Amino acid sequence: MKDAKIIAIGDNVCDKYLSRGKMYPGGQCVNTCAYAKMNGVGAAYMGKFGTDEVADCCQRTLDKLEIDRSRCRQYPGENGFALVTMKGTDRVFLGSNKGGIAKDHPFAFTERDLEYIRGFQVIYTNLNSYIEDELPALQATGVPVAYDFSVRWTDEYLAKICPHIQIALLSCAHLTAEKREEEMRKAAAYGVPIVLGTIGEDGSYALVGGKFYYASAVHADDVIDTMGAGDSYFAAFLCSLLKASRSGGLLEGSGEEQAEALQRAMRDGAAFAAKACAMEGAFGFGTPILGRTEV
Repeated sequence: MKDAKIIAIGDNVCDKYLSRGKMYPGGQCVNTCAYAKMNGVGAAYMGKFGTDEVADCCQRTLDKLEIDRSRCRQYPGENGFALVTMKGTDRVFLGSNKGGIAKDHPFAFTERDLEYIRGFQVIYTNLNSYIEDELPALQATGVPVAYDFSVRWTDEYLAKICPHIQIALLSCAHLTAEKREEEMRKAAAYGVPIVLGTIGEDGSYALVGGKFYYASAVHADDVIDTMGAGDSYFAAFLCSLLKASRSGGLLEGSGEEQAEALQRAMRDGAAFAAKACAMEGAFGFGTPILGRTEV
């Protein structure tokens, strides 16, 4: 679909790399916006900023990338940040301030917010966005919700979230093949049309219409930093589906056409994730660390 757009609603942080003395703008929602733009799809961000140097860094970066943040909120206090170090080319999280001010303020979407959101083809959010209780309001817009569960979900959490979403991403590299399939089926049982299960360097699976599809990972030749590898896969996957769509739906056409679009999206996600590993931080824009370096 020409002019397709994704809105990411939720977290923003700076990842403070103590091993480098730099911090990088990020958070899964901000990453998704940056990656969508890199994949030729329009993006907007709706989130909660603090009033410190970290918030300034995130806002400046969004502006440089020409990502609309006009519906964001700002509250006095500390922005979200995470502390990171490197072990080889792998990032290791040392802790965070749990989103800073974001955890203390609900979105409380207004009708103007919801009308704005209706202008997009996909809503992206995740378990770090303190948005669980407001998913019914997003679902009511009619815009499909894509939700990243990362590696942290329970049966109770799936039961709360899955009835309100259309795409689920489960990071399953820590699971056996049998357990991965079981967990993906649990999400699908709540009516989620597309369930993704990523397994890192071993590729990814999609569960659609009761059938599993597989795509291998793409080898990254110039790995600098694995920060954002999962976000880049999911963003490119969503962008691929939208660009293949005629009317903005996620999967259109016959069963064969849907399968083709799905597998192409999985391959596109894998290829872009490999490219993302060649960037410092999630997507670059490093700057000297400011603010606290302890949690």
